[in-house]
Amino acid sequence: MRLLAPALIFCGAIASYGQSPQVPHKMHFAGMTLTIHDDARREIQTDVDALTRSPKYFNIKAERAKTYFPIIEQVFTEERLPVDFKYLALQESALVPDAVSSSNAVGFWQFKDFTAIEMGMRVDEDIDERMNIASASRGAARYLKQCNHYFNNWIYALQSYQMGAGGVMRAVGEKDLGTRHMEITSDTYWYVKKFLAHMVAFGDVSGKPALEVSVIRNAGGKSVEELAQEMNLVESQLREYNKWLKTSRIPEDKEYAVLVPKGEAAPGFSVLTVAGKPLNATPLTQPDAVPEKKEINGIPVIQARKGETLAALVERGGISLSRFLNYNEMDIDKSILPGAWYFLGKKKKHGSAELYTATIGEDVWMVSQRFGIRMKSLMKFNDIEQPQAALEGTTVYLTYHRPSGSIEVADSAVAVLDDQVSFEWDLSLAPDRKASPMATRTAPETMMASSGRLEPSDKPARTGVIHEVRPSDTLYSVARQYGVTIREIMEWNGKKDFSLAVGEKLKVAAH
Repeated sequence: MRLLAPALIFCGAIASYGQSPQVPHKMHFAGMTLTIHDDARREIQTDVDALTRSPKYFNIKAERAKTYFPIIEQVFTEERLPVDFKYLALQESALVPDAVSSSNAVGFWQFKDFTAIEMGMRVDEDIDERMNIASASRGAARYLKQCNHYFNNWIYALQSYQMGAGGVMRAVGEKDLGTRHMEITSDTYWYVKKFLAHMVAFGDVSGKPALEVSVIRNAGGKSVEELAQEMNLVESQLREYNKWLKTSRIPEDKEYAVLVPKGEAAPGFSVLTVAGKPLNATPLTQPDAVPEKKEINGIPVIQARKGETLAALVERGGISLSRFLNYNEMDIDKSILPGAWYFLGKKKKHGSAELYTATIGEDVWMVSQRFGIRMKSLMKFNDIEQPQAALEGTTVYLTYHRPSGSIEVADSAVAVLDDQVSFEWDLSLAPDRKASPMATRTAPETMMASSGRLEPSDKPARTGVIHEVRPSDTLYSVARQYGVTIREIMEWNGKKDFSLAVGEKLKVAAH
């Protein structure tokens, strides 16, 4: 596969230093030519301006890119993935190794533990390769290539990284499969436009980094202290850039990429920073770590402070009162809820997920605010006549009309965490209902199963069944073979992680 360096085709001169790079009418990405319509250009340009507005934080990210991009590029070249995808790591984690999302996705490429293991990474109490730039980049390359297998279109593979291959297939059908030219419009999925903004904003980053890292792969069995002495480093320096290693000694079960730093990192290099406040890579759902502004369904939102009035919130949001009320579909006398998110742009006709089970006290407006979908669309999709209707325990459809005679999903089926929707990987659905595409990073082969989900058999459980682990086995493949869930296997065998040993005897049925 021919790998193209990222290239931008400008109709005018490149913006001078100190100004935001301008979004061109055409871009090259992964061997594809993208024509950017004016409406999309304006949206992407807004994101570019936001990314480059603060020289301090832009330069921190640029330094991370100069440090880590060479490793990502090498891995992607080995995996035969277009190197343009390196900008996705900036978008996902800002290249902070121990970044943690609100849905507990971790590391450079924001993998959930189960999918990371499916992509060949080790994740347990001793090792978390999601925080290893080489291992995680290889896992991301494998994931993206598997997604592209279904589309032969790298833009759709990119989109799959956020909404799952199943979700993309439902959204696009057979449109543009295999094409090498695409139109980018205001209707293009927000995640793709956000990626293009990162590509434009950081496309000219080059030069020698203040902090260089080299990779050694033959350190198995050595202690961190021994390795630090060999490299003439303080042990804490070595640990700072190898947060994937939680023990004192590098394991010998396989070859690990150990990063050895050289040079002096800029302040804030390894700290996740939002709105000027360091988060120390803590989950964004924690009250003392939540940024005051973010996005829901690709739309900017602002969080109300305790005791804040409507007037004060509108002023802080920087828009007019009439627009604020319109965007949030609310009357002027509606109370402002402390900690709630309010929109600074118009909500969309479709949600970023497909299904949601409403919790206690939720009505149409609350679900609308949670997912950035217009109340009118929500009511239409779910045959709701009154916006005040209580939805507690109801399966709410967010992207298409409720099928006639559809079966409700159990209350525990969907766990909503902040601005992302994550589906439990041991979910069991009614046998005559197809599962929805997953909205978080889930192995593509899992997504493309006939049901879209690993489901336990609806037959009575067999008792006393033992499976001996083979070299090619994973917990996923064993669970699928016996028609049970991964969580059941872990509970029956008292397992605390996803690792398997060849020859291990597993209980694969209830005893």
